[in-house]
Amino acid sequence: MKLKVCGMRSPDNIMALSQLAPDYMGFIFWEYSKRFVSAPTPHLPNTIKKTGVFVNASLDYIKDIATQHQLQTLQLHGSESPNFCQKLKTTELEIIKAFGVGSNFDFSVLKPYESVCDYFLFDTKGELPGGNGSSFEWSLLRDYPATKPFFLSGGIGPKDQDAISSIINLNLPVYAIDINSKFEIEPGQKNIELIKKFKATL
Repeated sequence: MKLKVCGMRSPDNIMALSQLAPDYMGFIFWEYSKRFVSAPTPHLPNTIKKTGVFVNASLDYIKDIATQHQLQTLQLHGSESPNFCQKLKTTELEIIKAFGVGSNFDFSVLKPYESVCDYFLFDTKGELPGGNGSSFEWSLLRDYPATKPFFLSGGIGPKDQDAISSIINLNLPVYAIDINSKFEIEPGQKNIELIKKFKATL
């Protein structure tokens, strides 16, 4: 199981986390986020996929940020259309399309995106596009109709190993676990020791 740690910002914290070798490290380029990145980010080993998180940003902005920060993966966390995702395919970067899941989530909305992104990400539907710090009812994923691998996100904490195992045991194509706020000392500053212990359980 792969691990993505999102919402990184402090250079020292980023480099400390890199020693744990997570598979993905996420940087938020949405200006309304408490974890918004407005400064240069350190170079990471190629084994850690540097991921930019965007919310309804323009193509030019995304491409510019991808170049500036040497991104390997783009995570689209807004209402980006399949056509928009298709245009980003020309960047040859990995594309993750995020969806907020509530009690009445309609899985049919995924179909047009299957050919234009590499992964889906399921987060908790809330007031913000992401980073709400709460989990959705993971049992809803029993109805997942596709084979596209996905990231499981949304308020995942250090004590959620059993719940994660129960999802994996459903033989769903869970590709990675995405963690953020429940492993923080403060917004953008991660508790490295807590992440180390959690990573060892995956």
